[in-house]
Amino acid sequence: MKKEHDNDRAIKQAVKDHYAGLVSGKSCGCCSPTVTGIVGFGQSNYTSNFLEDVPGEAAAYSFGCGNPLAFAGVKEGQTVVDIGSGAGLDVIIASRAVGPEGTVIGLDMTPEMIKQGQENVGKAGLFNVLFVLGEAENIPIDDGIADWVVSNCVINLSPDKEQVFREISRILKPGGQILISDMVVDNLPDQLLESLSAWTGCIAGAIPEKDYLAAVAAAGLEQISVIDRMDYDLSGFKPLLEEYFPGRSESLLAPAKEQGLRVSSIRLSAVKPNE
Repeated sequence: MKKEHDNDRAIKQAVKDHYAGLVSGKSCGCCSPTVTGIVGFGQSNYTSNFLEDVPGEAAAYSFGCGNPLAFAGVKEGQTVVDIGSGAGLDVIIASRAVGPEGTVIGLDMTPEMIKQGQENVGKAGLFNVLFVLGEAENIPIDDGIADWVVSNCVINLSPDKEQVFREISRILKPGGQILISDMVVDNLPDQLLESLSAWTGCIAGAIPEKDYLAAVAAAGLEQISVIDRMDYDLSGFKPLLEEYFPGRSESLLAPAKEQGLRVSSIRLSAVKPNE
């Protein structure tokens, strides 16, 4: 594992503070009401059958850019790990899929989100869910226990994505699978890249798709496939940019378009090879 630098720690702390603030109503940004108003963010990614009988807080605090379980072949009795489980929406969906004989583990690095997830799972009356406090770069879960690893718009927040995927590969069983929804970008302006607010907003930490897929492959995962994607209308990000850079959103957006900024969400699958 590479040594964690001061900037990495600053990014992680900013992310923790931001998402703790979201559940307490003190933060805005990715995946706040501003960004969840953009098509393709938040609970808009889930059809009514996924949201049926889900506690309101779990849906309202859905800060993702997709629905990683939409195409999952999760079976009863399996074990699912959700990286960045947040308020618990995907945990609840996975819990229903694996049934009472299965297990779902939600990992989050924010105690406030763990508490929110536990409350929502309790309201849903589910008993096959365990929440674990920890970072995606150092998952406190044993080797080879997961049939599935899912994640929704979280890995882009990590300053060391290759390490995250190495950890994901470690906890997967041979033949285990991943379904990840996440943000990717091309030609990100330096002003956004250097902004901690834009990191917490799921923009500055996003990397080009080819680099993202390379990180998955470097972890030893195979059969990597992008099975769904959405390219965002950049004009829709103007309110979000206004939060990061008050009074400068238009002056930032115009050159970003000119230099070919592309912001997308992808859903990808991959498999850990059998030993």
